[in-house]
Amino acid sequence: MDDVTLRALHLLEEAQAGAAAQVLAVAESTLRETTGDICDGPAAMHFVRVVALTRLGDLRAAVAATDLMLAAADRERSAGWRSCALSLRATRRLRLGDLDLREHDISVVLRDLVAAETTLLAGETNPVIAGNAHTGIAIGYAQLRLYELAAPQFQAAYETTFPASYPDNGNRAMWLCNLAELNLMWALELYQVGQAAEAEKHLTVAEENAVRAAAEASGPKAEVWRHTALLFAASARADRRDPAGAADEIPRHLAQLQAYGVSAQQPELLLCRPFHAVALNRCGQREEALRVIEAAVGDLPPDPGWLASAALHRTHAMLLAKNGSRDVGPGLTYGDTLAELLWRQRHRWLHAAVTMQSYDLLRWQHEQAERAARTDPLTGVANRRGLDTFLRNLAAPGATDDHRVAVLALDVDCFKRINDSQGHAAGDEVLRAVAQALTTSVRKGDFVARLGGDEFVAILPGADCAAAEQVALRAVAAVSGLTRWRTGVSVGVASGAAHSLGMSLADADRAMYAAKRAGGNQVSRGHVAT
Repeated sequence: MDDVTLRALHLLEEAQAGAAAQVLAVAESTLRETTGDICDGPAAMHFVRVVALTRLGDLRAAVAATDLMLAAADRERSAGWRSCALSLRATRRLRLGDLDLREHDISVVLRDLVAAETTLLAGETNPVIAGNAHTGIAIGYAQLRLYELAAPQFQAAYETTFPASYPDNGNRAMWLCNLAELNLMWALELYQVGQAAEAEKHLTVAEENAVRAAAEASGPKAEVWRHTALLFAASARADRRDPAGAADEIPRHLAQLQAYGVSAQQPELLLCRPFHAVALNRCGQREEALRVIEAAVGDLPPDPGWLASAALHRTHAMLLAKNGSRDVGPGLTYGDTLAELLWRQRHRWLHAAVTMQSYDLLRWQHEQAERAARTDPLTGVANRRGLDTFLRNLAAPGATDDHRVAVLALDVDCFKRINDSQGHAAGDEVLRAVAQALTTSVRKGDFVARLGGDEFVAILPGADCAAAEQVALRAVAAVSGLTRWRTGVSVGVASGAAHSLGMSLADADRAMYAAKRAGGNQVSRGHVAT
């Protein structure tokens, strides 16, 4: 893993541990190191900046910061960081909409989450970045109570920890705990809409994931994750097969987590309080159950989230009703009606998200097919069709003599000898290596294509012959440095106006043959069009 990503992970932990202001200063200083402009730093540090701004409560600045992160991810061609930026923007917009109704737009949030998901289809090789990307999407869907869409993302995040090189930082247990917590939330909402049998299925899944999390807890905070996992496992048993065990274990693990510094108002701790009361009630300890639930209701923070608040108040009302209170009936009826309306709203959002996913998947598949049609499958650079498309766009109407374009024509020296003496597999390796050498030698924004056989071409918009010759010399040196094969390349260089690219290509081709006749492994300059 690269040093920037490792440093970013360390800063993220510090920001989440209460040092957000200091972390923000470090992140912004690091972002300015390259050019002095905060926009030009690495995507990993933009990620840190977004999280720090969020922790400091500046959601509008955090949303704006995700746009800078998107630009950085695109510069780095990182699908993972781009996905992270999109999900960060979605969740920040969602929170901003909760505070300001003028900013409330679920369709915009869903579009970002679906786009974040589609972006990952391109693949992310860094498992830490991939894990964060999947987690960001999962958190966004979970905040919208789209459990069906969040669960596969938490599972995918967990699976990124499988490589032996993955740092031992507790993420395996964390993502399993996330899956357990998600299923507990799902079960609570199902109970509120009268689907008890379905709720119990999710309690079973929650327990399975929690037990695995406890077994796999590791890293510096292993004990925190272990107790969190065991708390979730006990909660999942409260209304099923082991209410007595749950009634004993839930308060014990809650106390242990608070001893480790976890606030009693944390969402995961609030989530387990209704289960504790239910377990006590099922064990016949009705007065203790009422005491526990009343204390939990009294401990609710100002903004606990709809589901936690509803679950606590509903459990309180149900226990009062079981103790003979007649005053809670209208409240329960109202609460159940509201829960049913919110459940229907959830399904509307789910339908919208699934429709967006289907559309985005079709679009991505179409783009992949188009890209494949324009790409040489052996070397990964453009093929002749891709070159034709690029040249048509470059020589579009409006191009003038001021729009200069340089052209490199490149041919592998003695390629037939390599094929004949070492076989076609070796020849294919040489072609791939030459394509890579040429791609790394050109400038950002230049275009490389394989015309067929051992012939390549590079198009350098805005370059004159002198600049193109420097690129060509880099390519010759790069190929000469391929010690596995004794070969070189002959390169012809030409330059001209964008509207006369055909002439420039022909000039570069003639110059390439001149370089080959002169012994190869060199650059020859062709005619410069005026």
